[in-house]
Amino acid sequence: MTTPFEPERRKPGFITGLRSSFLTGIVVIAPVALTIWLIWTIMGWIDGFVLPLVPTRFNPEQYIGINLRGIGVMIFLVFTIFVGWVAKGLIGRSLIRFAESLVERMPVVRSIYSGVKQIAETIFAQSERNFEKACLIQYPRKGIWAIGFISTEARGEIADKAETMGRLMSVFVPTTPNPTSGFLLYFPEEDVIELDMNIEDAAKLVISAGLVYPNAKDPTQPAKAA
Repeated sequence: MTTPFEPERRKPGFITGLRSSFLTGIVVIAPVALTIWLIWTIMGWIDGFVLPLVPTRFNPEQYIGINLRGIGVMIFLVFTIFVGWVAKGLIGRSLIRFAESLVERMPVVRSIYSGVKQIAETIFAQSERNFEKACLIQYPRKGIWAIGFISTEARGEIADKAETMGRLMSVFVPTTPNPTSGFLLYFPEEDVIELDMNIEDAAKLVISAGLVYPNAKDPTQPAKAA
């Protein structure tokens, strides 16, 4: 029962219902479509780079008559695994050292090669040089909080010459929505607050500009381990 002072509630109209269904469909379709498009595009890019390097008699397109997307990706994976297997052996390591000694004699090439090698090792190599924990730090000033990734304890000249009484922690502060760019900052250990969330959840939070929390049901609690 409604009183004269209560506004009458109207049921959503037909157009409103269609609009709501459309937006819901976009939310469902967009992630799937974008993922498929991205994978399809990367496969095409790799195929376009690899297949022209493959001799004609080894190209499957010559035998089946159609261009199957993904063949170049498979060839690239097999070739990469083979190179990695050879590089782990004694002969492979000797060849790599010989090739790098030649590169070191080339002024411009050695700078490019050294930079690309360091980036590749940092991104792909399985080593101890990974982010350890997600953390909170006050940046760019006191009272403003930012998410960071603890890299390691500061060492060498940085630790010796920094005017601090305690340990320094190197923290990578990512930017939104691209967490691969950011700032390398050094904070006193007592100013770094470690978070319970893992690196992946913290990265999702940064990428989504704070919209995707690790625990959507209760953001005050860390996400439960699967």
